[in-house]
Amino acid sequence: MCEVPQTDVVDLPDGEPDCGPWHPVVVADLHSLLGCPRVLAVDGRSGSGKSTLVARIVAAVPGAAVVHTDDVAWHHDFFDWADLLAEGVLQPWRDGLGVAYRPPAWDARGRAGAIMAAADAPLLVVEGVGAGRRALAPLVDAMIWVQTDRATATRRGLERDGDVAFWDEWEARERPFLAADRPWERADLVVSGQDVRHGLVEVGSGLPDLPAQFR
Repeated sequence: MCEVPQTDVVDLPDGEPDCGPWHPVVVADLHSLLGCPRVLAVDGRSGSGKSTLVARIVAAVPGAAVVHTDDVAWHHDFFDWADLLAEGVLQPWRDGLGVAYRPPAWDARGRAGAIMAAADAPLLVVEGVGAGRRALAPLVDAMIWVQTDRATATRRGLERDGDVAFWDEWEARERPFLAADRPWERADLVVSGQDVRHGLVEVGSGLPDLPAQFR
């Protein structure tokens, strides 16, 4: 669990503590430094920088697969999709099967394609708000929480979605979900999402069980 800081560094709602102080780590080293997990969840608030961070992680692991929770949740529910992800993707993949999963809403609404993960992928990354939720913990080997100032995350979300009403509706569901589940408390690593566009990221030191190489 993160230690509550002595100074207010960033605006974090719902009891999420600041996991600084921070120091730089090469993004390409994160997978190996976490012990080369087979299934890595990357969680964080909407607009925190998860997708950008994940793109850099998988670029360093040839053949890695990515599943975005937004695709699982598409026209289903903002957060009530853990069973779809577990039964349609994670459990089959962990059992050694390739995945080509079509959630029920994809068929109902005629969406083409499928959520794909090759059986021999060296890494499966699950990215999205709720990827590190408690209910999925038995199927996840490691979890990164991306911590970002609320104002920064809100600005990014509005720039991306361009819809204030949708953002307000999303946040009204996201905040109580995260406040109840508190995924940051189970994180193996906390990465600052203030700027994840480069080859270095800032890793938090506010975790008692943080591996020595991150301290």
